[in-house]
Amino acid sequence: MISRPKDCGEKRPARKHRISGHGEGTVDVVLSVDAVAEEAARLAAEAPSREHLLALAGGKPLLSIDNLHAGYGRMEILHGLDLLIGAGQSLCLIGPNGAGKSTVLHSIFGFTRVFSGHIRLGDDDITHLKPNEKLVGAGIAYILQDNSVFPDMTVEENLWMGGYLLNDTREARRRADEVFDKYPRLARRRRQPASVLSGGERRLLEIARALIMHPAILLVDEPSIGLEPRFIDMVFEILDDLQHAEGKTIIMVEQNARKGLEFADIGYVLVSGQLVKAAPGDDLLEDEDVGRLFLGG
Repeated sequence: MISRPKDCGEKRPARKHRISGHGEGTVDVVLSVDAVAEEAARLAAEAPSREHLLALAGGKPLLSIDNLHAGYGRMEILHGLDLLIGAGQSLCLIGPNGAGKSTVLHSIFGFTRVFSGHIRLGDDDITHLKPNEKLVGAGIAYILQDNSVFPDMTVEENLWMGGYLLNDTREARRRADEVFDKYPRLARRRRQPASVLSGGERRLLEIARALIMHPAILLVDEPSIGLEPRFIDMVFEILDDLQHAEGKTIIMVEQNARKGLEFADIGYVLVSGQLVKAAPGDDLLEDEDVGRLFLGG
């Protein structure tokens, strides 16, 4: 039986400046796709050391990936990836399309084929656990980038679905009530079908449903995708609260690189399944190469 990590809220990182502006994720094209690929390949020669990643994680990672080779079927997407994150930290993965960002989340949650390498939660090796074991035993929840709400079910019924692995249905309902207490916006829609929700409310419901199992780690895939600008800040404020008020550890893939790095404590840049840069999110925002290749400046 895997031991669950201790309450991540015990040691919370100092609050950094939060996000300002909506950020729709659109930038002026300054380099061709081929030019970006060539520049990114150059960066790969200066990949960060594991010691550097350990320092960014505060010296004692909650979740660590060691030399991971993983993919789908016979196709290897990740080539020797390392990742380390401390309890209560947030990490954003950025990079060009096809870099393997979502595959990192898939691998952590058990959706890929792992050819070699290890994924550890504290001292426990969780590399080959199934997704339901990751959720129940390891406290890792995955919030998909696609619209995963059940439109014909009520908001409340959607939340109950988040507790499908609980043996006690009464406990699932009690936890749903906790979510409604936390998010009055959803409580007002409790008896309504999820199809009536706005894009921002649907994303909130997806996040809230993941909380039913009381996870310590949230894997968040493209939280702003498909949202109107007015809802993007709302979603990031919710994630900010989960990290700093509840001590959740967050690993995120975000199409809007600037928005993701403004939010995250740590930023990783991936290219062709390899890690090429890692630094505090604020530092990557000021990095000339990152700005030119991924931030449009």
